[in-house]
Amino acid sequence: MKFILKYLKKYLGIMAVGTFIKIVASMGELLIPYVLEHIIDNVVPRKQVSAVLIWALVMIVLAVLVRQFNITANRMAVRVSKDSNYDIRRDLFWKSLNLSGSQVDEIGLPSLTSRMTSDSYNLQNFIRSVQTMGIRAPILLLGGILVTLAMDRRLALILCTMAPLMIAIMVYISLKGIPFYEKVQASVDDIVRIMRENITGIRVVKALSKEDYEKKRYEKTNDEMTKRDITAGAVMALPGPLVTMLLNIGLTLVVFVGAYLVNQGVTKPGVILAFLTYFNMMMMGTMGLSRVFIMMSKANASADRISAVIYREEDLKTIPEDEAAHTDREGYIVFDHVTFRYGSDDPLAGHDRQNCLTDIDFTMQKGGSLGIIGATGSGKTTIANLLMRFYDADQGHIFLDGRDVRTYEKDELHNLFGVVFQNDVIFAESLRDNIAFGRKVDEERLWAAAEDARAKDFLSKYEDGLDHEAVIHGANLSGGQKQRILIARALAAKPKILILDDSSSALDYKTDADLRKAIRENYDDATTIVIAQRISSIMSLDDIIVLDEGEIIGHGTHEQLMQDCSLYRDIYRTQMGGV
Repeated sequence: MKFILKYLKKYLGIMAVGTFIKIVASMGELLIPYVLEHIIDNVVPRKQVSAVLIWALVMIVLAVLVRQFNITANRMAVRVSKDSNYDIRRDLFWKSLNLSGSQVDEIGLPSLTSRMTSDSYNLQNFIRSVQTMGIRAPILLLGGILVTLAMDRRLALILCTMAPLMIAIMVYISLKGIPFYEKVQASVDDIVRIMRENITGIRVVKALSKEDYEKKRYEKTNDEMTKRDITAGAVMALPGPLVTMLLNIGLTLVVFVGAYLVNQGVTKPGVILAFLTYFNMMMMGTMGLSRVFIMMSKANASADRISAVIYREEDLKTIPEDEAAHTDREGYIVFDHVTFRYGSDDPLAGHDRQNCLTDIDFTMQKGGSLGIIGATGSGKTTIANLLMRFYDADQGHIFLDGRDVRTYEKDELHNLFGVVFQNDVIFAESLRDNIAFGRKVDEERLWAAAEDARAKDFLSKYEDGLDHEAVIHGANLSGGQKQRILIARALAAKPKILILDDSSSALDYKTDADLRKAIRENYDDATTIVIAQRISSIMSLDDIIVLDEGEIIGHGTHEQLMQDCSLYRDIYRTQMGGV
């Protein structure tokens, strides 16, 4: 609960006002049966119609005021829950954007999504309910006991006996329910993962007629979540029947004892009627508390999951120069015997950590160009990930412009780059926004980047040009159009380092060649790294690295590699038809 309280601090003023209004409304509810008892036992016997009408008017006024106060307090509670949850989602979103690659791998994108949606929704429900039912329910329960004590202590003792038992049952079972809801939320992660995979890959699913297969996979995960949800619901539903049973026992005893006392002339009929009403209020209060405790159990589980992200310690901290590694090697980009593996060092992580890169060692000069080629999974993209410091190397060091990359502030480092990654994202915004991407890029520069990326031709055909709207994932663009928009985005800010990771796979050979020519002519001062499967995309570059299972097996110019590297020759002959 400390996590939730932190976000409620700024709303304490409005919460205090809302709480006061809710207390007044709840106390007004408690007065209505008391007024009714007074009318039955004291006003009606006098047989004065005017007095009955006056007290009836008092009841009506009380009911209207209670209703209006409750509406006002509930609206304030909704406002607090909405605004505080906005703060939580904002911080969670910001933290998610700033997680390192290894932290995102550990948590998982589906889990981040469910924490942003269902977990934050649980917190919002709890914050709202604790300000409404959480105030009204205990006042009705405890207030009912106090009022009935004032009316008839003998009958009230029955309520006093039941109340502690009911509260103890609810608290005990609610505490037991928290672990069950944690398992439910973990299952929600799995549901989100499968839905995300299928929505993203819907064309593949349809093309291979695997709808039934994916349906069964979803149903299996959904059944597991349903079972966990039913288990959690069954545990948390126990207080309801137990509390209702205790209240009904108490109600039966009140009727039995009350009837006896009325016959003895010790109490009045209006008191019995008021007691029955207060019993109903207490039942409502108890059930309200039960719902609050259920929401609290969900909120506790969700708060733990959200706080685990928000309070996660940064693992890629900027280090001072005096703690950093240094190099005597001359070069703008230096990989100094770098070894890296994905995953956790935790032996309980459940998988064997194999090297993704082993002893990677190379140097690039400023303004130079480097091609990286190799089979799928050979570690090509990982080199770019390490250079941009999405991860830290396990062994060895990486230097940029003579500095250990770990000494750069995150923005300082990333502002040097223009990058197109594999399966990069087109956002559901205008093509102008997709290319500029929040940067201050003028109209002339946007069109220049589009022309260099060979996107100007198809952009000019749109009536609205750069203002043409892309749908989610750029589904209204062809593969080649998407790649050209992504390349234009990378070029728009005139980066010092340009990384193109398999960015021309959907382009025809002529467009690819024109693109490479434009980059050579207009971005000759940029240090360029091209990661490619297509050998024609890299053969003209200053230097080429050939990777195989995370190791460099060839390094040099195209001509040198054709002489010295058999794998490179095989790739060339397969793709280019050479002998």
